[in-house]
Amino acid sequence: MPNIAWETPYCGEGANCFRLGTDENGNGYIAVVGEEDRYLTDSREALQQMIRDIKAGKADHLL
Repeated sequence: MPNIAWETPYCGEGANCFRLGTDENGNGYIAVVGEEDRYLTDSREALQQMIRDIKAGKADHLL
């Protein structure tokens, strides 16, 4: 498992909480809070855009 530096969790209006993280190589990660060992990975930019869309209400169905 890579050494991931997780950011503070973001929680939506419901019980949907997730965290973003990066490793020493700049790779981006996202995980449900409490399940950080089961993460998705992509470029940091792709994950940041997905989070911006979720926060803007464009992708609530993903949560």
